[in-house]
Amino acid sequence: MRKLIANEWMTLDGVVQAPSYPDEDTSGAFRHGGWHARYFDELSMNWVIENVRGAGGYLLGRGTYEIFAAHWPTAPQDQQVLAEPLNRLPKYVVSTTLEEPLTWSNSVLLRDDVDAAVRSLKAEDGKDLHIIGSPGLVQSLLALDLVDELQLMIDPLVVGGGKRLFLDDATHRPLRLSRSEVTSTGAIIVTYVVT
Repeated sequence: MRKLIANEWMTLDGVVQAPSYPDEDTSGAFRHGGWHARYFDELSMNWVIENVRGAGGYLLGRGTYEIFAAHWPTAPQDQQVLAEPLNRLPKYVVSTTLEEPLTWSNSVLLRDDVDAAVRSLKAEDGKDLHIIGSPGLVQSLLALDLVDELQLMIDPLVVGGGKRLFLDDATHRPLRLSRSEVTSTGAIIVTYVVT
């Protein structure tokens, strides 16, 4: 049985909205897009590469899928260390609005009974499945008790609002710290096991 691991970049106040680009997601009048890039260093880049290259496949929400599918198939040579596994490995896309066939190679649409579909994927042999970004999907899968680990890069930054990874849903979810490192930029890379 393989694990389902959520990989997220987040601010100290738990915001995961638009980490990469200013106009990535401006919903809710979010004005702080692109907040994450300045916190990358060699340690954190190696962490990203390790997560992407070590996966057996990826679960993606519609928004992350659309961003990735527009970039990674034609990524420049200097990004191939990430592009190669992202293009080659299976991608399971959870969406009720996308239609088949999906344009990005090795992509499968999960539209109905996501709970059963993800449980079936986890029951297969092979390397672990990773959710990259896709915070809405992570929230849904946490609520279904399907996420086994949270691998987070927490940046030393408070943005005061925006989409957060954890909802105010009064759910008690104990976690166990299994790994932590501090980067040269002051960000913290942590792995929490969902207990």
